[in-house]
Amino acid sequence: MSSQANVFNLHNSSLHISYATGALGSKAGLTYQDALQTLKFDEQQMRRVQTDLGEEVSVTIRLTPDLGSTTFTLVVPNVAIELNQHAHITTIGITALHRFSIAPGLLHGQLVTYSVSKLHGTASSITF
Repeated sequence: MSSQANVFNLHNSSLHISYATGALGSKAGLTYQDALQTLKFDEQQMRRVQTDLGEEVSVTIRLTPDLGSTTFTLVVPNVAIELNQHAHITTIGITALHRFSIAPGLLHGQLVTYSVSKLHGTASSITF
């Protein structure tokens, strides 16, 4: 019997991402690791939206008061898989630098810039 994957372990040369959807008894959460930091996010700290791309899961990885923030969005594809099995997948993560200021009139031009990272790894359907 096929079900949706609920645990994703993804990486590239500079990022490691682990994400659990909360389905099948898993605890929803995302772990973001780059060369400088390891951050863990629970369900309340994640922003999740269903789109034509799949589920988009966004977290704030850096917040600088009065200057801006950096977010990371994982694009989670739909993966149909047998229970207690895994499948190899590829997807993307998008890092966005959001500029803002306490004096908005001083900001001009593009306020959000993006960096796209290709990620690969496994999607699993695990009962907890």
